[in-house]
Formats: sequence, C-alpha cells, structure tokens
Amino acid sequence: MKTKDLSRRERQIMEVIIREGEATVASIHKQIEDAPTLNAVRTMVQILEEKGHLDREKRGREFVYFPKLNRIEEGAAAFQKVVETFFQGSIGEALAAHFSGGQKEVSQEEAERLEKLIANARKAEGDQS
Repeated sequence: MKTKDLSRRERQIMEVIIREGEATVASIHKQIEDAPTLNAVRTMVQILEEKGHLDREKRGREFVYFPKLNRIEEGAAAFQKVVETFFQGSIGEALAAHFSGGQKEVSQEEAERLEKLIANARKAEGDQS
C-alpha cells in the first residue's frame, strides 16, 4: 500500500489525512489548494478506501477517514525519494541543506538520537567490511 503509486489528487488527499490523523470529506476539501468539487473529493476518498489506503468510522451524520498506512515506513520512503531526487542519494547533503536552510536548532534529545544513529550506521558499515 505505497502512496507513491497514487495520482496527484489522491496524494493531496492522503497528505491531508496523514497530517491531521483523521479527516472528513469537508475538512479535506477545505485544505486542498484548487480543490475539485466536494463530490469529486468524496469519490476519491471512497476510491482510496477501496484501494486499502483508508479506513472510516461513522461519527454522527458523517464519516471520518483515517490512514491505514504505517506512517514511519511511508515517511521514510518519501524522504528517501527526496534524497535520491534532490541530493543524488546523499543523506549528508540532504541534512546539510536542511540545517543551512534556517532549521538550525536541534534539541539535545534530537542531537543525541542523531549521534546514535550515525554511530550505528558506522558500526554496521564496519561489520560489512
């Protein structure tokens, strides 16, 4: 169930639902720039549900939709695509661009996590040699 195989509109809908955690057709419609009609959004949401990307729950008079995908796996796949597309596969270049682009603050917790991930990656590389 990879979102990379979706149409542009389907991806826009999935992005809203993933970002919000759950959404109604009306709330999705409001958040899509240059959105199609409300009925078109409703149809696309139903298609995404049929494809297995969404689940729904009835709340009052309307359905609330939420993603079935694994957020971490999908996020990692999307990030990898960005790294490959814009940074020729270099995670270092991607991080350098991120930190030089205004995001300069890293919490102590984030820094420690990054250090551990780098150390583990170096260790894994050494184990393969």
